[in-house]
This record gives sequence, structure tokens and C-alpha cells, in this order.
Amino acid sequence: MNTDQLNSFIQVAENLNFARAAEILKITQSAVSRQIHALEDELETKLLHRTTRTVTLTPAGISFLEDAKNVMGRLKVARQKIQHHQSTNMQVLTIGCQNEANLDLLCKILKSCREQMPQLYPFLKVIPHRSILNLFYQDELDVLFGFQHDIPAKNDTIYKELFQIPLCCIVPATHPYAARTELAKEELYLENIVVCNSYALPSKVAEMQNQISQHILPESTYMCENLQVLLTLVRAGYGCSVLPQMNFINSDICAIPLKDSEPLSYGIFYKKSAQSPPLKKFISIVTNASMPPMVKSDE
Repeated sequence: MNTDQLNSFIQVAENLNFARAAEILKITQSAVSRQIHALEDELETKLLHRTTRTVTLTPAGISFLEDAKNVMGRLKVARQKIQHHQSTNMQVLTIGCQNEANLDLLCKILKSCREQMPQLYPFLKVIPHRSILNLFYQDELDVLFGFQHDIPAKNDTIYKELFQIPLCCIVPATHPYAARTELAKEELYLENIVVCNSYALPSKVAEMQNQISQHILPESTYMCENLQVLLTLVRAGYGCSVLPQMNFINSDICAIPLKDSEPLSYGIFYKKSAQSPPLKKFISIVTNASMPPMVKSDE
């Protein structure tokens, strides 16, 4: 099946006339007929009833017409996008991150390079941990943003730290701890805790949650498998939890740094073999940018 066949079918179906279709397509009537026959042979069904005087659509033809028009419409849009990219010198980079929570950090990173790379078109992919690693190692992603301990380093992978992010206790805004400037993890042993079993969480965060939950009664521990569910349970007052410091959109939640906890290293992963000029420039801008909201790396 090709675009010539689809175009021929669409024109015949809409005009119900082979001669008119040939005129519109600027080809011979016999060429239109050959395209239709080839399409029907491939689909193994009749799309048109033809007599010496009339042309009508079969039920299969009526059904297929919408599909054919959709396919040609999508191809037209794709062609226009490519032509637009070429005419504007648009530089497309495929950027991966592991979960929606990381988009808050990625937003700050992209802001720092937008003015210096006005032609940059960032194509963002937010995909669960294991799947995004496969895409990165198979060169389906130009760069990957994430926590250092969560991305297995391979020989051709380079990691550059951008932030050191404190671990925080997450509590409802009405909790007595909400006014504190820091907390020791031992102070959470008397609280209910929400534990998230998800690859969306950095491994160090999951370790800390599990360490604390070992000192808490099972009936005071709430398990979930989704970061948004964790935040919902904390907001509703079911318990506290531990997460990296981030800007929570909802004012119902407060984050208090955990005393004596090692900050998490967050940065950019890319391949040594990455040689395209736009990617090199992007990496240079990102790794040399000033990132004010977090603890900036000294590297």
C-alpha cells in the first residue's frame, strides 16, 4: 500500500468518477484504475462497484475511505513539520526523564538554555524507570536526566552532576512539624508513614522510607505504588513521608530537610559518542548554567 494508491482511491471515492479523479491527480485514467486494482488486491476486498456508467462505494469502501483520509492527513502534517523544521533550522533533541516529579527540576534546567538556544525544540519523554533506560542505551534518547544512583553507568555513559538535592520529610501543612527548619529521622518513628513502592522514587529515598518504616507499627504504615497517591495520602493527613526537596504545587504540603542525611546527586547522562553540534551545545549550556533553587554542584 502506498500514497499513490490511497490518493487515487480517495479521489475516485469522493468524485465517483475515474476521469475526474485522473484529471485532479494529473495522471491517466488507466493509471488510476491500476492503483485501485492494486489496492483492492492488497486489501483482498472490493472497494468500488464499477459499471460502464456508474461508480459506487462498497460497504468496505465506505469504511476504508475515512481511514485512507486519516492516513493521508497525518502524512501531510508530518511532511509540513519536517519542512518547517528545515526552513527554521529547528534543532530537535530527545530528552528523557523518569517521572513527572522530575519535570519540576527539568523546567529550571530548560529555562537556563532557552535564551542561548532559541532554535532548540526539546522533545520530552516521561517514561517509567526500566523502559527509559532501554531507550537511552539503545540511542533513542539524546540525553537523560535523573539521579546518579538510579542509572547504571556503562563504559560509554557520562554523568554530570547539576544539583545536590536534600532529602526532606513531607508533612501536611497543619502538622506540628510543618514549622520546623529540620528534622531527625528518629523523630518520625512516632508518626504514621506513607511508603511508596515505585521506580518513580530515587533508590536512596526508597531506602530511607523503608529504614523509617521498620521502626513503625504495620498498622501505622500506609503502602502505595504511585507518587501522586503518596502526596494525596500525606495531604489527607494519613502520615508523613520522605522525598527529595521539590517545589510542591499544593500548599497543603510542607517539606522539612532531614538532619544528617546525604543529599541526592541529580544530573544529566549522555553518551561519549554524542557528537552532534546541537547536543554538544545543549550539554555545555546545561552543565555550566547557574541553577538557583537547589544546592548547586561544585563540579
